[in-house]
Amino acid sequence: MTTRARFRHLDTPADLRAAFGVMQQFRPNLRDSQAFAGQVARQQAQGYRLQENLIYGRFVYVDDLVVDASQQRGGLGGELLCKVREQAVALGCAHFVPDTGLHMALAQRFYFRQGLLARGLHFSEPLPTGEVA
Repeated sequence: MTTRARFRHLDTPADLRAAFGVMQQFRPNLRDSQAFAGQVARQQAQGYRLQENLIYGRFVYVDDLVVDASQQRGGLGGELLCKVREQAVALGCAHFVPDTGLHMALAQRFYFRQGLLARGLHFSEPLPTGEVA
């Protein structure tokens, strides 16, 4: 029997802490669920998901699309992308912009299979701030 996934926003600190284990699979440098929840809350307050710039206009940006390793290859990632697209349209966004690293060949293939196109190459330089991202 197939069970349909239920998608919802993680709005509370408890919700965010509950998601920590899945996110840690993708970002093993994360060590503390409380710090993770605090950082995501700060990022949300800064417009972490809904953004606007001169390239895309108003858009939804996703830098970490993560499905628990035990649930991968069952279509859940595609369903999640559809839900994000639906939300972007409802918010009046012109684009949906997921991001992935150059070293993430499987993620890149997934996005291509989902009909997304590679539209740029992002550069990065660590600065001496004392913070580790």
